[in-house]
Amino acid sequence: MLQSTRPPLRATQPPQDLAGLDDGPLAQGREFLWSDADFARIKALIYKKAGISLHDGKHAMVYSRVSRRLRDTGHTSFKSYLDGLEQHDGPEWQAFINALTTNLTAFFREQHHFEILHDLLAAKRTQPWRIWCSAASTGEEPYSIAMTATEALGSSGNFSLINSDIDTQVLATAARGVYKSEGVKGLSPERLQRYFMRGKGSNAGLMRVKPELQKHMEFMSVNLIQDLPFREPFDIVFCRNVMIYFDAATQRQVLERIHRVMKPGGMLFVGHAENFSDARSLFTLHGKTVYERI
Repeated sequence: MLQSTRPPLRATQPPQDLAGLDDGPLAQGREFLWSDADFARIKALIYKKAGISLHDGKHAMVYSRVSRRLRDTGHTSFKSYLDGLEQHDGPEWQAFINALTTNLTAFFREQHHFEILHDLLAAKRTQPWRIWCSAASTGEEPYSIAMTATEALGSSGNFSLINSDIDTQVLATAARGVYKSEGVKGLSPERLQRYFMRGKGSNAGLMRVKPELQKHMEFMSVNLIQDLPFREPFDIVFCRNVMIYFDAATQRQVLERIHRVMKPGGMLFVGHAENFSDARSLFTLHGKTVYERI
């Protein structure tokens, strides 16, 4: 589906643009003046900070999301807000990035990946496994990986799972591991009983991931367009529905960074709309949207 790294916390299709909004600076019903120059400036800033490439059809989405930052910070114009952003290297940069990232996820999304993952792990049950989920979002993907690893390796399986995202707000949700009951309704009764605790009283309607699953997991903020902080290489990396937000040059740079933190023969899982045939010197196709690190 990222600001510089922060200390760890222990334990994607793009949205449709809002319809019917004129992109002119005096569009009726808009709270703030909005111009092509404002959009171009935001587009350049988010590309520089996070590598996200916004096309011109994203005017309405960008206006909607960044205007919330104007309200929260008390600015009355996009120019004033962006001037303040560029003049101060403070926490608002992270809020700006959070506002423009997209987080669409679900438990066991793209089911075939978890079947492949299960077989990979089960084939070498006794070895330690080091896994990185590079776009953790609100946690559904990391916990799906952890459930699969537990089922493949057994309850005493030796695996560690590092989970990262550029959006610190969704990452905090992932680290908490608490979900509304309707958010886990796609999981089987057996998995719900094995991996979740049901809330009672004031927590009725909520489900919390059990400590037995969270003990394998670590959460940290990582920006994929910056140098990666990892010292030990990974056996498996999930980087799904992230590259679709990058242009070709940025994709190549990110793939090179991922390649450097993987073991030879390690497996990279990507989104169904992502194809890295131009990176044959780094990865070779191993299965449906699964690549082997050369």
